[in-house]
Amino acid sequence: MSNSSSDKISLKETIASVAAAFIGIQSNKNRQRDFKQGKFSHFIIAGVLGVAIFITALIVVVNIVLPN
Repeated sequence: MSNSSSDKISLKETIASVAAAFIGIQSNKNRQRDFKQGKFSHFIIAGVLGVAIFITALIVVVNIVLPN
């Protein structure tokens, strides 16, 4: 799946890039592709959703582990 320089990255690629950045394994090649082809607002939305999911998961785990 190769993109030309004028193509925008897909939703799947945006989510994968945000997830890789969250855990610190984003490659320099993908980071440069994101800056050239990605849309800023898509990364902001994916990042905010990622943080919300992470916080929700932490709350669920803490509620399961700690007694009432």
